[in-house]
Amino acid sequence: MVAILGIIETLLLPRVTQSSDTAKETCCRHNCAEINITTEQYYIHNGVWPANNLSNIGADVNYFPDGLPKCPVSGQPYRLDPATHRVVGHVSPANHSP
Repeated sequence: MVAILGIIETLLLPRVTQSSDTAKETCCRHNCAEINITTEQYYIHNGVWPANNLSNIGADVNYFPDGLPKCPVSGQPYRLDPATHRVVGHVSPANHSP
């Protein structure tokens, strides 16, 4: 009985871990899209781009009432590229640092 449970655990654990990683990747892509949209809205409403560290958007509850999200993969805060005003990094499974 213990051997059977060990075999089942060996087969299922990698799949559960992989599903968790996939969910974090998906959440990160969603966060990036939301931040990019919000950055554009901020520009339209204020006539200036938000700070590259997103401090002014993060402090304004009209943009992110629950606070500015952090990357679920790396735990790092998002930031903007000063030239493009888009989220930096977070474009592939291997690149989740700002």
